[in-house]
Amino acid sequence: MPGFETIFSSWPQFLAACAVLVVAEGIYVMFGFGSGLIAVGGLAMMLPDVRDVAVLLMLVNLPVELSVVVASRRTIEWRGVLWLGLGVAAGIPLGTAALRYGEPTFILTLLGAFLVAVGVAFLLLPEGRKVRIPVWAQPPTGLLSGVLSGMFSTGGPPLIFYYQLTGAEKGVFRGNLMALFLVGTCVHVPSYLVGGLVTEPRVWSALACLPAVAIGAVLGHLAHIELSERTFRRLVSVLLAIIGGVLLIRR
Repeated sequence: MPGFETIFSSWPQFLAACAVLVVAEGIYVMFGFGSGLIAVGGLAMMLPDVRDVAVLLMLVNLPVELSVVVASRRTIEWRGVLWLGLGVAAGIPLGTAALRYGEPTFILTLLGAFLVAVGVAFLLLPEGRKVRIPVWAQPPTGLLSGVLSGMFSTGGPPLIFYYQLTGAEKGVFRGNLMALFLVGTCVHVPSYLVGGLVTEPRVWSALACLPAVAIGAVLGHLAHIELSERTFRRLVSVLLAIIGGVLLIRR
């Protein structure tokens, strides 16, 4: 691409990446999670360096997370986000260390099987279910999410399970998840900077993709508004099962 150096080798590759990001960010804004499910697999097929994929997705997700958090600030349960967020922040370096020195394959298999089972169970259970989870369970839930994020870049499932179990309304569900993912991004950014992963070509690439990201975010928000509470919860359950299946396949 003329004018500045990017991670893309051609215009067709760039346009294909933009198409993937439109879908990924649309799903992300519609539900509050799921961008990695679409983007990592799609972008990895055209970008051989997985570091390009990871940094690009982190950079384009940041403004999306900020915009949703600002728009949802009145519906976000900030006290719960604080306790969960502390756990996330503490768990990311632990997960990174476990990935470096341990063998996480077995854990990934258990996680995938658990998510498939939970997603199917949520679909079969009657509507209107709500579980009151004690406050003390929030930091451990966040810690587990952070550990999984550090190990597999897949920290969402414990948080999704938590809010799905409490029967949170779709606006609260999405806003709280986005606030927590924003915490995770804020932890990842400095570590990526220190590690030299945030390079000039990757930054230019993210900036070039922002129009596609904005289109996906707008479409996702419009879809979020139109979804009924019942349909939203059922689709979240379906996505949980899909994420579990993808983890099992990747293993």
